[in-house]
Amino acid sequence: MGKSTQPLLKRCKSLGINPVVMGYTKESKRNQKEVRRKKSEYGLQLDEKQKVRFIYGVMEKQFHKYYVMATKRDGITGEMLLQILESRLDNVVYRLGFAKTRKQARQMVNHGHINVNGAKVDIPSCLVKVGDVITVKEGSGIKKLIIANNDVIVPGWLEADKDNFTGKVINLATKSDIDYAVKENLIVEYYSK
Repeated sequence: MGKSTQPLLKRCKSLGINPVVMGYTKESKRNQKEVRRKKSEYGLQLDEKQKVRFIYGVMEKQFHKYYVMATKRDGITGEMLLQILESRLDNVVYRLGFAKTRKQARQMVNHGHINVNGAKVDIPSCLVKVGDVITVKEGSGIKKLIIANNDVIVPGWLEADKDNFTGKVINLATKSDIDYAVKENLIVEYYSK
């Protein structure tokens, strides 16, 4: 599997993302002045797609697969794409406050620390449904990490019980539940060419 090895803060700066969206509080103090020329329409579309891919940690092939899934759902394609990305298990674990970053949440799922409806799931790209209950595996050593990360605000489409290390999907995410600026119509225009 390929992965991005570019420094996180440098990538955030080039895509215009606040590092807080990624779960990091550090900000870069280097090269504060910017000299940028106007981008073409294609460049704007590509940047928006790359930004969303980078935030969720998804590779191009899988992102395109999610786009195809979104086109087959009823509703606005861009909003359906964001809904699919938000319902990934690693993102749900991050949103519940069980992990500080999406990368940490992905690792927790990969290592088998997360159960969905009582069954162990070790695939971070697994899509959760309404009514699914996400729990931390009993006897797991990561509960100390979760207690240290107890100040996270859980979005309205999830319900978290931090004392019992459980969470429930009440309904699927909407565009208003997303905490960063995204122009999903540019992503749809990029793929519809």
